Amino acid sequence: MTSGPLAIDVRGLSRKFGAFTAVDDVSFSVRQGEIFGFLGANGAGKSTTIRMLCGLLRPTSGTAIVGGVDVRRDPEGVKRRIGYMSQKFSLYELLTVDENIRFFGGIYGLSADRLEQRRRFVVEMAGLHGREHTLASQLPGGWRQRLALGCAILHEPSIVFLDEPTGGVDPLSRRRFWDLIGGLSDQGVTVLVTTHYLDEAEHCHRLAIIHAGRLAALGTAGELKQVFASRPIIEIQAARPVEAMRVLDALPEVEKTSLFGTSVHAVVRDAGTAPEALARALRAAGVDAGSAAVVSPSLEDVFLDVVERIGAPA
Repeated sequence: MTSGPLAIDVRGLSRKFGAFTAVDDVSFSVRQGEIFGFLGANGAGKSTTIRMLCGLLRPTSGTAIVGGVDVRRDPEGVKRRIGYMSQKFSLYELLTVDENIRFFGGIYGLSADRLEQRRRFVVEMAGLHGREHTLASQLPGGWRQRLALGCAILHEPSIVFLDEPTGGVDPLSRRRFWDLIGGLSDQGVTVLVTTHYLDEAEHCHRLAIIHAGRLAALGTAGELKQVFASRPIIEIQAARPVEAMRVLDALPEVEKTSLFGTSVHAVVRDAGTAPEALARALRAAGVDAGSAAVVSPSLEDVFLDVVERIGAPA
């Protein structure tokens, strides 16, 4: 994880819409060059937070310093220092690839020579050689998202906000997109990315889990997984996983269960509980159980556990 100076510093940030609190007293900081991930379900408050940090939405209370600029006092100053890619396709679909790049270059005030250099960079980065005159609406999803990222960093900002950047994109394109994000971080660019894809979050240096507008957990993936250090997770293969969960939930040694693909994850209260003991209990109850073994917690396990502990529905 990077140890550079602070690029983003958030203290007690809140946003209300009438009586509804969308973001509630959120505090965190992000260092220069760090990839910082926001995890949360739709409606958790991720997009509202990122819009405040980008100067697009005024906070109700609290402070946020982005690139040395206070978002409340100088939102336009923040906008000049950042790149922003919204969760919906953020370009003009009736313009070509080249026209989109030149349009955003004009907005950012790039000189003709600099714009040409950056135009070549974006086309190369997005793999769009030969497609410069293709309408953005006709591009496959992965190419569209890479083009949108290229336009967001056309002016070489030191801080980039990506709001659900890989929604609806195929797995191979998602991997390529995250390779690009890693390259930005290697160059010292700070990236704050919101996502509900838990597998993607493993690429982040640090993660914040936001739920019901509140910051529920913060740390590296490894640190967040320590919540299970004394409560092992046993994965059990069962032909009828829902029935298996019912039986396991009734056992005193099992704290809780959840579905994980076609398997069942059982969180046990004691590290000394043998996996095979749970499998035997299932078989004794007439539930066909296959292999059972202790597994490392996933971020999905962490997310579900955090949400449950703060006492609000997922």
